[in-house]
Amino acid sequence: MAAPLRVRELARGEPLSRFIDVAWRVNIADPQWVPPLRRDLRELLDRGRHPFHQHAEVAYFLAERGADAVGRVAAIVNHRHNEFHGERTGFFGFFEAENDREVAAGLLDAACEWLARRGMERVLGPANFSTNEECGLLVDGFDTPPAIMMTHNPRYYPELVEAEAFCKAKDLLAYWLYDTGVPQRLVQGVERIRERAGVTIRSLDMKRFRDEVAAVKEVYNSAWSGNWGFVPMTDAEFEFMARKLKPVVDPDVCFLAEAGGEVAGFSLSLPDFNRALKHVNGRLFPLGLFRLLWESRRIRTLRIVTLGLKPGYRRLGIDAAFYLRTWQDGVAKGYREGEASWILEDNWEMRRALEKMGGRVYKTYRMYERPL
Repeated sequence: MAAPLRVRELARGEPLSRFIDVAWRVNIADPQWVPPLRRDLRELLDRGRHPFHQHAEVAYFLAERGADAVGRVAAIVNHRHNEFHGERTGFFGFFEAENDREVAAGLLDAACEWLARRGMERVLGPANFSTNEECGLLVDGFDTPPAIMMTHNPRYYPELVEAEAFCKAKDLLAYWLYDTGVPQRLVQGVERIRERAGVTIRSLDMKRFRDEVAAVKEVYNSAWSGNWGFVPMTDAEFEFMARKLKPVVDPDVCFLAEAGGEVAGFSLSLPDFNRALKHVNGRLFPLGLFRLLWESRRIRTLRIVTLGLKPGYRRLGIDAAFYLRTWQDGVAKGYREGEASWILEDNWEMRRALEKMGGRVYKTYRMYERPL
């Protein structure tokens, strides 16, 4: 007879190792799963180290059967999100569970009850911790590994979540692009658009990295201000993320658009380091770092992570110019294919630009909501 299920909130100061280990218990047999670096995940969850916690309340829940941890979830109140949108929305994230409806129900109900006690009126997720980080539940595209900073989960997760009265809030799409050659008419059309807009596109200058980060931050917090689910990043969060990304940035595929002496937009693409991380099982020491460095030399895929334009420079075709430049310079650097993600399902301007270059939707991630 199976041991009874217990769902409990981790006490403040309690080690996070069992919470982290649940991901390995659930996903280790999935050949497409890419184990995260344990040290990075521990830093993200640490209330004293990650700047997200400076403006949020987070509770961690663990589902246990006897001595075994069989599931986990985080309940999140992001005060900046609610102030920005004028809402009372809570979030759930870091969800992992065995294929057991009792486990999923126990975890999600515990998170919802915790959020309701704090005055939240609905719950949205999954988000780890917000739309500025990993978010969305994979609902289509399970047969390929996730790109860097994207999620992956077992096929049964959507059924477990939907069984607990969660319904679709928004789909987030991932497009796949191959090096099939750039149509000359597209090159000519984009060049005309760029000249008409009076925009110059240049690659990232790593020698002026701090200045470049400051310029990108200015664009970022204005470019997405009207987007679904967006929440501005604090200076501390932006600097934290920039520090984490700097070692993996390839400046030849990161671009800034300038017009009239100001930065009008930016495009950030990253080599898909998940191709290398897959081989280290979450640990850099004692041998993981050498394996990571060796495998990273073989990366031939990119992820276009984010692309933003200040309000006055939208609908001028600059997004297409960014995509084209990333394609051309990426191929020149030896990248052969890649992902553009995530794209809101109703962001038709971005979707059309990608589809003109032969991109196709190959993964769908879903944000779920439930009233409280």
